[in-house]
Amino acid sequence: MSGMDDREKGFEGRYALDQELEFKAVARRNKLLGLWAAEWMGKSGPDAEAYAKEVVKADFEEAGHEDVYRKVKGDFDREGVEVSEHQLRRKMDELMAEARQQVQAGQ
Repeated sequence: MSGMDDREKGFEGRYALDQELEFKAVARRNKLLGLWAAEWMGKSGPDAEAYAKEVVKADFEEAGHEDVYRKVKGDFDREGVEVSEHQLRRKMDELMAEARQQVQAGQ
């Protein structure tokens, strides 16, 4: 049974590592999204960094990505930035792929 226990612990460890990497990738994606959105809203420097942090924090409101989408879309609407739902969701997907690559590369 020792071999089975070791194998189970190995799977549990790998799952925990995968979950940690995914959490980091989502946080990275949200920061990248916040910086991208900030640029569209005319923010730069410390203002852009502060906005990116707001986007990261928005992800803790509920499970999933809808809270982040609503945050950015609502801010775009308030600022008069014309971005469609499709464009924003596509950008979120693109940045998620980029964030996963960055996290896997240890950046």
